[in-house]
Amino acid sequence: MSQPCIICVAITGSLPRKENNPAVPITVEEQVESTQAAFEAGATIAHCHVRNDDQTPSSDPEKFGRLMEGLKKHCPGMIIQLSTGGRSGAGEARGGMLPLKPDMASLSVGSNNFPNRVYENPPQLVEWLADEMLTYGIKPEIEAFDLSHIHQAVALSKQGKLKAPLYVQFVMGVKNSMPADKPTFDFYIETLKRLAPDAQWCGAGIGANQYVLNEWSIAAGGHTRTGLEDNVRLDSNTLAPSNAALVERTVDLCERYERPVATWQQAREMLGLRNA
Repeated sequence: MSQPCIICVAITGSLPRKENNPAVPITVEEQVESTQAAFEAGATIAHCHVRNDDQTPSSDPEKFGRLMEGLKKHCPGMIIQLSTGGRSGAGEARGGMLPLKPDMASLSVGSNNFPNRVYENPPQLVEWLADEMLTYGIKPEIEAFDLSHIHQAVALSKQGKLKAPLYVQFVMGVKNSMPADKPTFDFYIETLKRLAPDAQWCGAGIGANQYVLNEWSIAAGGHTRTGLEDNVRLDSNTLAPSNAALVERTVDLCERYERPVATWQQAREMLGLRNA
C-alpha cells in the first residue's frame, strides 16, 4: 500500500477577505466551525492564522489561544499548526504564540519576493524562531518558496537548530517567487531526497495552481495543502463554498491516484508528533 496522504487545510490566511469569498472564516468561531467541517472531510492538519475584527491579520497570542482551544474541543486529534508568517507581525512578535505549544508551526528559512513586497526572513529571526520551536517541542513546517530554502533547512538541521526528520512544504505559484513549474517541482523532490532522505514533504499551490500542486503531490507520493488561504475558487467561474469543499476535491484526487487519506493518528505517527 502506498503511503497515506496527509491533507493540510489552510483555513483563512492573512489576505482573503469576505469580499473575495463570503466563506472565508474570520472570527475564531467561524474558523473553528470551518475547520471542523474540513477535518470531517479528511484534513488532518489545520494551518492557522488569526484576524482582527476588521479582517486585518493579527499575531495576537490570545486569539491563537482561543482558536487552539476551540480546535482541540471540536477537532480532537487534528494537528494544529500555527503560522509565524510575516504578514501578521514583525520581528519576534511573529513567534509570540509559540509558548502555546501547538503541534506544529510554519517556518520560512529565507527571504523572497512576494507580489508587492519582499518577504523578509533574516537569519537572526529564523534562528530565533527555530530555537523557540525547539524549546517548546514544536515541529516546524519548513515553507520553501525557493530552492535555496531547502538547502538552508538541511543546513540548520545539521547544525542542530532544526530537529530531524524535516517536514518541508514546497510553495509554488506566488507572483514574483517560484512559479508552478513541473520540472522544478520534480527537482525539489530529488534535491530533498538527496539531502535529507528521511524528510517528509508537502506541495502547496497558490490560486489556480492549488489544484495543480495537489495533483502533482498526490501522484508523486507526497502530502498536500488546500484551503481558502491559498485559493478562494473551485474554478475560474465558481467560488469555493467552504474549506471542506476544497478538502473534498483533494480527497477525490487521492482516490484517483489510489492514495489512502491519512487519519490523524497516521499523520501524527508519520510526522513524529506526540499524541493529542
